[in-house]
Amino acid sequence: MSFNNEHENQDKWQNDPDNWIWGIFYYNPEDSRLFPPKRIKQLGWTINFANPNSVFLIIVIIAIAFIFS
Repeated sequence: MSFNNEHENQDKWQNDPDNWIWGIFYYNPEDSRLFPPKRIKQLGWTINFANPNSVFLIIVIIAIAFIFS
């Protein structure tokens, strides 16, 4: 898959309302990115909740923050 085609798919997934639960949680099993951009890209990134690696990483970060607070 070429870079342009991959980028087009990512933009298409990003703009598809079916990939957003309640409009704020990104859930797309086809997207391998851990942290895709938010719907409004200027606001940063979000978690792809369909990717188990990203969910695991967030749980680890929260656990570390909880332990050291």
